[in-house]
Amino acid sequence: MPNIIKELQRTDHKRHLGGLDFFKYIGPGLLVTVGFIDPGNWASNFAAGSEYGYALLWVITLSTVMLIVLQHNVAHLGIVTGLCLSEAATRYCPKWISRPVLGSAVLASISTSLAEILGGAIALQMLLGIPIMGGAVLTTMLVVIMLFSNSYKRIERAIITFVSVIGLSFLYELFLVDIDWSVAVRSWVVPDIPQGSMLIVMSVLGAVVMPHNLFLHSEVIQSHEYNKQDEASIRKVLKYEFYDTLFSMIVGWAINSAMILLAAATFFRTRTPVEELQQAKSLLDPLLGSHAGIVFALALLMAGISSTVTSGMAAGSIFAGIFGESYHSKDIHSRAGILISLGIALGLIFFIRNPFYGLVVSQMILSIQLPFTVFLQVGLTSSKRVMGKYANSRWSSFVLYAIAVVVSVLNLMLLFG
Repeated sequence: MPNIIKELQRTDHKRHLGGLDFFKYIGPGLLVTVGFIDPGNWASNFAAGSEYGYALLWVITLSTVMLIVLQHNVAHLGIVTGLCLSEAATRYCPKWISRPVLGSAVLASISTSLAEILGGAIALQMLLGIPIMGGAVLTTMLVVIMLFSNSYKRIERAIITFVSVIGLSFLYELFLVDIDWSVAVRSWVVPDIPQGSMLIVMSVLGAVVMPHNLFLHSEVIQSHEYNKQDEASIRKVLKYEFYDTLFSMIVGWAINSAMILLAAATFFRTRTPVEELQQAKSLLDPLLGSHAGIVFALALLMAGISSTVTSGMAAGSIFAGIFGESYHSKDIHSRAGILISLGIALGLIFFIRNPFYGLVVSQMILSIQLPFTVFLQVGLTSSKRVMGKYANSRWSSFVLYAIAVVVSVLNLMLLFG
């Protein structure tokens, strides 16, 4: 009788833990989400809402759908092969394909790091009056120390929580301003490209679907401990990864949409052009009053630091992958990738006269590189030699290639429009 009771207790305990499995797998998706609620993203969204009202909300919807599909797909690569995207490209692709694509991905990470460091510098200027150049140096030094010491893991939750709080503040403010919801709902699903808006369209797209995040997700998804040789274990991780990705990307969609909605309801309605990120603190005035500037600057600083860390990790992962290695904070190639990305980005900041415009353009550059990464990713995840029985179905491959084609067409419209 006691043995039966013990067995029932063990069974009940397993059922209880099974219900909590979802929370064990939450993390990689949220880390990616922090990456696209960054200073460059803030600038692109505020520019879109202030210049074109609700018209570009569809870009947030389109880019989020793309993001869910792409991040889910690249996470599969990491789970099934145990390799990040850069490692898999080096192992399975000829050098004449892998090296140029990975090289351009490093350049994209530099563009990302530029935006993140610049955001942190603007925040320090708002908080302490530190000049942009000095703030950029301080932000870079802090992030390098955090990455090389691996201390970021200790404060990761605090940073994600703080950025989430400011995101929720933007969502809450939707109830405090006058939003034309009928126009907004239509704009979420009906594409419209106002004259002269292609730069902002590509900037918003590049700010959400960021190439470096694809490399990062395939790397960090492997932080979950599972048996890569056990099919049941792999399928379990694949299942919960999708929930993590879907939940995290929807959160990102809501926060990015809220930024455009608020900018449209305030700046666009009063025909006030946004020429610097500091102006956006006025969005928090109804909620926080005189403290809005301080809270906004602190949130921007945290967003800048956290997204610079993820950008540096992605650069380290890409560069180490070129040498067939996975990311590790103590690895020389990982460290070299971090220093290349952050160091060059810091140097470029000294030549930027208009920080806000620099943020917008940096995000547009990401969109230009994106098709190359997507074509590489889909080629790998569609290969049975790489993925075995977990390779993409024909339908999945079609959807993924269609995404790459859509982004390529938009890029051509930007270049020749």
